[in-house]
This record gives sequence, C-alpha cells and structure tokens, in this order.
Amino acid sequence: MRRALIVAAVVALVLVVLVGLAWALQRSVIFIPMGGEPPPAAEVIEGAEDVRLHTDDGLELGAWFITPQDTDRATDRETAVLVANGNAGNRESRAPLARALAAEGFSVLLFDYRGYGGNPGSPSEAGLAMDARAAADALAERGFDAERTVYFGESLGAAVAANLAAERSPAALFLRSPFTSLADMGSHHYPFVPVRLLLRDEFPVAERVADLDTPTTVVVADSDTIVPPEQSHEVAGASANLVEEVVLPGGGHNDPATIHGPEVVAAVARLADHAR
Repeated sequence: MRRALIVAAVVALVLVVLVGLAWALQRSVIFIPMGGEPPPAAEVIEGAEDVRLHTDDGLELGAWFITPQDTDRATDRETAVLVANGNAGNRESRAPLARALAAEGFSVLLFDYRGYGGNPGSPSEAGLAMDARAAADALAERGFDAERTVYFGESLGAAVAANLAAERSPAALFLRSPFTSLADMGSHHYPFVPVRLLLRDEFPVAERVADLDTPTTVVVADSDTIVPPEQSHEVAGASANLVEEVVLPGGGHNDPATIHGPEVVAAVARLADHAR
C-alpha cells in the first residue's frame, strides 16, 4: 500500500509538472517568429515604404506600405488590403503576396505582430488584436478607412482579421486557411492533451464570422495538413455573408499557390468588386 501511494504521488507530481509546462510554454508553440528583422521595404519591393505602427499599449511595430503597381492588368482600385499574417515568418515572407495584390491595383499593408520581425513585446491574442488596430489606424491615416479596406487573414491571421472586423467593419473579409478556433486546432493536433482547459488564447474564428455581416470569402486548401480542411469548410459554413468558398485542389497550407497564387489573388479581386 505504501509503495502504491508513493507511485501515485510521483505520477501526480509528473502530471502537475507537465500541465504546468504546457500552460507556461504554449505560446512558444502557437507563435513562431522567424526571419528576424526584415530589410528596408524598398530593397524587397520596388516603391514600397517603411511604416511605423503605434499600439494602444505603447509599442512601435514595423510595417511596409505598398502602392498599386503600374501594370497592364489593372488600375488603382483605391482599396487597401490589410494582411494579417499567420503564426510564422515575418512581413518579408509575404512580399510575393503584396506584389501580386499590387499588380491587381490594390494598396497593401504588410506588418509584423509584437515579437515578430524585430518588434518588441510578446505575442498573445489580446496583443495581436492591438497590433491589428494599429495597422488599421495607419491605413486610415493614408485615407483608407475600414470601408475602403479588405482584411486578409491567413491561418492564425484569419482569427486576427475576423476579430478586427467585429470591431471595425471593413469593405470585405478574406480568410485563407482559417481554423474554427484555437481549441479545435489544439485538440486536433494534441488529442491526448486537455487543450481546452489549458489554452490562454481562444481565437474563435467560426464564432466571429457567424456574427459578421461583412462580405466574406474563405479559401480552403484541400490537402492542408496544418489546418484541417474541414475546419476551413466549417468557417465558410458559419459565415453570415459568404460571397465565395474557394477550394484549392491538392493545395497544402504553405504551398506558394495557396499563399499568393493566382487563384487566391483573383478571389481577392472578385471579393473587392462584389463589395463595391
């Protein structure tokens, strides 16, 4: 009996330690800053401009503003796209997307969250919400208020974009590879961990879009091994104003075609045209 009690106590202690580690370290798994501070904007995208964002809690964040490119395909749409990044990389990683959108006549704002791209601070759900507000403020200062802006959220950024849309209704909402909620994602990838009890951040995407009357497009990569395609389909089904659900056959989460391919860029253009 004594030995059994000792074993039970050891097991309980190990479980407490593991749960404590999961609680303390979870954000290092969710948020994965990569690439460090990007070079000046003009070195990466011709004509791009470095911008500084200022958050409500006093942080200064790096961003790039890209104007429409002079191409044969499109003229200035007088509409901006605010890009809310996924959980990895930095704004330099999204340069191909910005170029493609600018070639379609959009102005584009790329920015890095706190803790990303050489920015100060540590990422969290509340922190990313403040960062997105600062990005929207910067666009408004340039004449692009929410009604003239498409919020483009990729993966985790879909949650950031949907939250911002709930606060400041945009012209349209574009969600690429969204999950239904962070708890659903965690339960999918870690089925034996009590994720719902431990999570410090929620990111309830499906719940948010169900309450939004904003014209919305959802892109689903049907071979996505990071965000289950069924969760992206569920977000589309939950949308109160779904304009289009775009399925990319064979598309993976981080495939170039999924991130900035012609089907994705064309879908942004269709959504913006619909919202006019």
